[in-house]
Amino acid sequence: MHLAELVRMRTQPCAGLLLALTQRCPLSCAHCSTSSSPRAPQHSGAPFRRLVGTFTAAEHPELVFMSGGEPLLRPRLVADLATAARAAGTRSCLLSGMFFARADGLAPVLRHAIAALDHFSASLDEFHEREVGRERVLAALATIADLVAAVSLHVTAASTDYLDDVLPVIRRRFGQRVPVLVSRVQPTGRARTLLPDRQPVLASGPCEFAGWPLVDFDGTVFACSRQSLARAHRPAHLVLGHAGRDSWPELRRRSLAQPALRAVRSVGPVEAARRAGASIRADVCATCVRLPPHTQPPAAGVELLAGQLLSRVPPRQWARRWGAGDHADLVELGWTGDQPDPVEPGPPGDQADPAVPGPPGDQADPAVPGPPGDQADPAVPGRPGAAAVPEVPT
Repeated sequence: MHLAELVRMRTQPCAGLLLALTQRCPLSCAHCSTSSSPRAPQHSGAPFRRLVGTFTAAEHPELVFMSGGEPLLRPRLVADLATAARAAGTRSCLLSGMFFARADGLAPVLRHAIAALDHFSASLDEFHEREVGRERVLAALATIADLVAAVSLHVTAASTDYLDDVLPVIRRRFGQRVPVLVSRVQPTGRARTLLPDRQPVLASGPCEFAGWPLVDFDGTVFACSRQSLARAHRPAHLVLGHAGRDSWPELRRRSLAQPALRAVRSVGPVEAARRAGASIRADVCATCVRLPPHTQPPAAGVELLAGQLLSRVPPRQWARRWGAGDHADLVELGWTGDQPDPVEPGPPGDQADPAVPGPPGDQADPAVPGPPGDQADPAVPGRPGAAAVPEVPT
């Protein structure tokens, strides 16, 4: 499963399930979006195992995406979940901070867990490099590339200088073999102290991040990948249930049927709030968590149109929206998958908007988009930024 395929799947409701296996991490990166630490609480793995055990051949997500914290602190849980998911037809992916690269070689228990995956992604940035050296990370990734069908890198940057330094090194080392998703440090978790002056972004258009349920560290299932926000506010439309008692078919049904979620996915939180007569806050996420219970979805035709438009946006354009800027094409390195047809503006119709605009385009400032979700993974961004997404006629 190529990174570009992961990115493209991100717009498909319930195509994936996010598993935040732990908040613990042996690293202490200054930009950590989950504020993970070696002594953070760690809950039982039973809810994760139970939920994946409810997958069936008839009803299962296409992908489970494991992150943390550092998910490979629980290698047996990772292997068990990947194996159980594959038995039902679900592929698996994991994002790691590469703590183990500080040692020589892969411990057998880590090798076993990693080999069970369909996709492995490594975090690399100037903050991780203070904890684990760049050369060790790249050497470990080269070893992992012989164990897993697909690998990728998630490079988070606070400045263009770092990107100008590290990206040529990656290309020389791996060529087309390792695609890269570039993103920008955002004011979430410990990174808030790094970016105290970053202004919130009020983005319009559909939110692609309310599509994949996320199982939080304690088993709570949220509808949003920014679990710290959902955890703090716990609005009804963002709390789907608990992995310890609910099955995948039931969680999927709730996600697809919840009126406010349908509105957020098709017209976006700002438009959903406007239609519900609710206040519009300083940024899109604050607007979303305060949507009132009576928020209603748009007409079925609008939902259908939104899904069609979003599914045709190329992965590189999502990468650009999430902060990759001029490096957006790196997400498609080595990809031979089907390319979606370009989204063309539609004709005027009997609707309030005179046309159906196309996909997100280049943005003037690549640092404007919103952050990755509370887990810094390459396909699980959080708050959408200012780049345009397909507008949907009302």
